Amino acid sequence: MSRPRHVLPGFRLSLGFTVTYLSLLVLFPLSMLAWKAASGGWEHFIETLTHERVLASLKLSFSTAFVAALVNGVFGLLTAWALERYAFPGRRLLDAMVDLPFALPTAVAGIALVTLYAPNGWIGSFLAQHDIKAAYAPLGITIALTFVGFPFVVRTLQPVIADLSMDVEEAAACLGANRWQTLTRVVFPALLPSTLAGMTLAFGRAVGEYGSVVFISGNLPFKTEIAPLLITMRLEEYDYAGAATIGVVMLAASFGILLVSNFLTNWSRSRTGR
Repeated sequence: MSRPRHVLPGFRLSLGFTVTYLSLLVLFPLSMLAWKAASGGWEHFIETLTHERVLASLKLSFSTAFVAALVNGVFGLLTAWALERYAFPGRRLLDAMVDLPFALPTAVAGIALVTLYAPNGWIGSFLAQHDIKAAYAPLGITIALTFVGFPFVVRTLQPVIADLSMDVEEAAACLGANRWQTLTRVVFPALLPSTLAGMTLAFGRAVGEYGSVVFISGNLPFKTEIAPLLITMRLEEYDYAGAATIGVVMLAASFGILLVSNFLTNWSRSRTGR
């Protein structure tokens, strides 16, 4: 039996280039990270991970990223729905503004957020009147992580909402369902997998964020010190094995987040038929 011929031959050659390219850019550097973390020995590895300062920074990074993902899930869904279902003046401008966190350098975003949310800033001074501290506090970190993760939810949901037929909503209305029932039993179940996938991507992006957070956090140990900043400090102290150890934890978390995201994406495709 003859092998099936493709329109564009060269599978082995293209696969070889793909594997080589990914190995040089992804596999080898990450393998060296794990090797460097193990170079200090298991005692140093365990000592670094169980250090109170490391645990506090990891807890802060993951907790604020999780809260930011929840906020983006709610407002990202509303934004994507408004941009796809309604026509209004300035719609294209708002749609373009969603991608600003992608294009804007994170350090610039951090400076802008500090200017707004510092105690003498426009928003920060208003919050200070109500004894709410945004800058140099976990709240400010959450705001920065919400900013960088917002586009992931919107861009994940927009094509799903665009392909969501209005015939189903009209059928539900004809069967006697009110607007709330149509939303909770027809629309939201169809959007739930994509919403969770976008939230997972936003969470993964927020966990490793550094540039926009380092300015607004204040970098106070045990209070507002994030894990990426602690990695930088360990490098400045020439503790390369310790920095690599924290990096391995972040790498394992990122890999787990990607697995969850892929699972949710496949779930979304199976639900929507796309």
